[in-house]
Amino acid sequence: MPAFNEWSADPYILVLTGLGFLIALVAWLPLALKRAPLSLPIVCVALGAALFSVPRISDEPLPLAYPEFAERFTELVVIVALMGAGLKLDRPFSWVRWTVTWRLLAITMPLSIFGIVLLGVWALGLPWAIALLLAASLAPTDPVLAADVQVGPPKSGEEDEVRFGLTSEAGLNDGFAFPFVNLAIALGLSAATGDPWVTDWVFHSVIWEIGAGIAGGWLVGRAFGWLTFHVPADTKLAKTGDGLIALAATFVSYGLTELVKCYGFLAVFVTALTLRHAHREHEFHRQMHDVTEQVERLLMMILLVLFGGALVSGLLAPLRTMDILAAVAILLVIRPATGLFGLAGSNATWSERLPLAFFGIRGVGSFYYLAYGLNHLSIQEGDRLWAIVGVVVSFSIILHGTTVTPAMRWLDQRQGRDPDADQVPPPGLQGPSPP
Repeated sequence: MPAFNEWSADPYILVLTGLGFLIALVAWLPLALKRAPLSLPIVCVALGAALFSVPRISDEPLPLAYPEFAERFTELVVIVALMGAGLKLDRPFSWVRWTVTWRLLAITMPLSIFGIVLLGVWALGLPWAIALLLAASLAPTDPVLAADVQVGPPKSGEEDEVRFGLTSEAGLNDGFAFPFVNLAIALGLSAATGDPWVTDWVFHSVIWEIGAGIAGGWLVGRAFGWLTFHVPADTKLAKTGDGLIALAATFVSYGLTELVKCYGFLAVFVTALTLRHAHREHEFHRQMHDVTEQVERLLMMILLVLFGGALVSGLLAPLRTMDILAAVAILLVIRPATGLFGLAGSNATWSERLPLAFFGIRGVGSFYYLAYGLNHLSIQEGDRLWAIVGVVVSFSIILHGTTVTPAMRWLDQRQGRDPDADQVPPPGLQGPSPP
């Protein structure tokens, strides 16, 4: 038997033990933090920072050291979150009833990208293509870390205009930000090779990839909706009671659409909406959502533990003073200003516009887009870009994580709802009515 001072733990056993604690936290922490001005992501990042500060743990989970893993793991977390976001939307799809979503997508997101590009070029000294990659990575509201401001499970009634707007925005803008990421890549490659890029970007990255992503997601959603709810009673998938069907739909939708070179993020969210529409009132949607949410939370916690480890391993070392000021401006000036501009003239009240504009949470989607962009471009600023995105996400986790609970409780009370009730059936569940 080795002496105590010679003891060393098997890394495999440590991983199993840590995974067990994480799974327990997945189940317990949301209840413990329900009324606290603290969020699950804050706890996960702090846990990761503490874990990777232990001297015996020498690994440094820096994304530039594991570029392929950084891209693929963040991709997995996002697509699972997109399926969960789509399944829990009670409001039927409508051009009129989704007005707040279209405003945030068509006005707020492009203006955010434009503002961050200008900030990147003039304040941070980045080339235009690199500034665009940074802006496209930081523009979308994250479907993973924004869970605390999203709607509740299917048929729970927790779907006021703010929660609906942020959930639907997070579900769609991850797909609609992709053309801007591809534009940054096209500009960067064209600067190096001199090859033309306009035709390929317009017809492939915009028209084909968006159109085929929506169509492919709808077709997969229709197929799974029929198999789940409308085939003969003895063989319909809903009879299994197994919510893993939602993960099957996620991976099939993402895989098939990516095989034909279109936007899988967009396809997964459209698949979720179409699957929900197949039988909107069926209880099986709750089971599918619950399984998806559990898997999403576990993956999110693992990722954020690694992010906490990256923070204490030197991720932010390349930061300059202006980078930190830019991060503050992105969260406190650019997103709120563009959010309010996008909602100007809408039917939303000021008590709804303010949280819609403020809670533009940055997170896992930003990690994915930056990893994807850097894996397709050979640039010198990679470590600095990771530092900027890392500090923006860190600030977002702290700022939004500490304000989300009091802000949502204030909103519920202002709109006449009990924030401590198990179910919150708000008025206007279906959104604005057509004229």
